[in-house]
Amino acid sequence: MSDLERLEPGHRVEMYVSPDCPYCQQAREHFDARGYPYELHDAQNDPAQRVAMFAYTGGDPTVPAIVVDGVYVQSGWGSPPRG
Repeated sequence: MSDLERLEPGHRVEMYVSPDCPYCQQAREHFDARGYPYELHDAQNDPAQRVAMFAYTGGDPTVPAIVVDGVYVQSGWGSPPRG
């Protein structure tokens, strides 16, 4: 997560989340506090988004799954990442 904490503006961030996931909320709060835009994808309730997430994560269901500039970075949030 340390790389995400120091992410400079200008990158495209996507998060595949579950609406009730506390770690997903923490990730959203992190980016919101910095005014950093991101796209949310509901991987729990949208089957197409779940398939897209699995394509990035190799089938790992852990959320949030975070993609930066089209490259999968990590699943989970915190130190160590949990989800």
